[in-house]
Amino acid sequence: MTKDATHAVDEHSGYRSPLETRNASERMRRTWSARRKFGTWRRIWLALAESQHELGLAVTTAQVTALRAHLDDIDFANADAHEARLRHDVMAHVHAYGDAVPQARGIIHLGATSQDVVCNADTLILRDALSIIAEKLARTIDRASTFATEYRALPTLGWTHFQPAQPTTVGKRATLWAQDLAIALSEIEGRIDGMRLRGLRGATGTQASYLGLLGGDAAKVEDLEQRFAAKLGWPTDRRWPVCGQTYPRLVDAQILSSLAIAAAAVHKCCNDLRLLANLKEIEEPFEAEQIGSSAMAYKRNPMRCERATGLARFVMNLSGNGLDTAATQWLERTLDDSANRRLSLPEAFLALDGALDILTNVLGGLVVHRASIRARLDAELPFMASEDILLAATARGADRQHAHEVIRVHSQAAGHAVKSEGKPNDLLARLRSEPLFAGLDLDVLLDASAYIGRAPEQVDAFVTEVVQPIRTRYRATLADEPRVRV
Repeated sequence: MTKDATHAVDEHSGYRSPLETRNASERMRRTWSARRKFGTWRRIWLALAESQHELGLAVTTAQVTALRAHLDDIDFANADAHEARLRHDVMAHVHAYGDAVPQARGIIHLGATSQDVVCNADTLILRDALSIIAEKLARTIDRASTFATEYRALPTLGWTHFQPAQPTTVGKRATLWAQDLAIALSEIEGRIDGMRLRGLRGATGTQASYLGLLGGDAAKVEDLEQRFAAKLGWPTDRRWPVCGQTYPRLVDAQILSSLAIAAAAVHKCCNDLRLLANLKEIEEPFEAEQIGSSAMAYKRNPMRCERATGLARFVMNLSGNGLDTAATQWLERTLDDSANRRLSLPEAFLALDGALDILTNVLGGLVVHRASIRARLDAELPFMASEDILLAATARGADRQHAHEVIRVHSQAAGHAVKSEGKPNDLLARLRSEPLFAGLDLDVLLDASAYIGRAPEQVDAFVTEVVQPIRTRYRATLADEPRVRV
């Protein structure tokens, strides 16, 4: 081994998460930043002090004013120094805030326990992060549905078991992606609607410390908590009825599960697009100077969809963390939740945020190769049309069983030629040579549009019934274009 003494110590000398450097948006990174976290802590201490002042506790107007003036000038180095000494992050920031506002040092965190700060701050951050995810899901639904409408009636070969099945349309297939994403959006919106503030509950959730501060007056304790919630911009009727030291950690499990559902929807859509790229039917955008492979210059790898599926898989596998953490919270609380939550919650959001930006970008620029779609459909359609050909021959007086046998023999022979000899499907030519089918207009019977059922109408109905309400709710953000960073 050689000693690497020549390299300077800089931002590239240590590990940084790719979620920060390559994938997540600036908005989501800000939401989970240290500045947002500790700035929210200070706003909670301010809301607590203001509420206590209004209820006549020994908190002065000057102290409240001073706290408000120093919400964002956080001395991170000073806080780190306090934490190195105290081994307690909340108390480190209590001291750092007190250093910035010495006249209010004695009333910061008055009556509170750490989770009066941390849980309420996490709830505010989680709500905002979920709202970002909801907006981005709505954007993907909008893009997928615009694509679906444009290609609502374009016939394409449908697949089950990844084997040729009945025709569908390009647009109808896209509604399946949009519907999965709409299910995910409903999940996320449900999580937002179900969020509750922990409030001011003290060390084990009994509010004993606040009851002591307020002279044993339970009504004042309730008043304090309501004022506190209102100052944080939180509906006062959306608080947890009871809790231990923390808000119920099953909430984190619910959130991670909902993020995993959204990730699965992204994964399914991107996997489908990867398969379609291989079939040369639909491709993701490919820029003029983009390189698909360092060795194979001709390649157009679906690298954006591949990256999105990789991120989505990461999110799906984080969901178990919430369940394990919730299941192992002993009695009123144990601290083994902390280190895990610091990883699993933000990283799930950051990864899904990046995957959704990629999917929005891809869905907004899909390239459809009509000739390839038609060629594959033409290769399979004669087999799929054989029943209609049989019925048409029978209607002209042919013996049904005889006609069936003739079609069966020729279908098997044509299939053998395609699969074993690499020849094109010549079933139509074979049937045209049979006197039994003379006079039948086989070209009409092979019109792909006759085999797509109600696919175009289903697209229209889906857009009207499902997508339009989503577009109405998220109208203000639909036009935003994500920046795909790599």
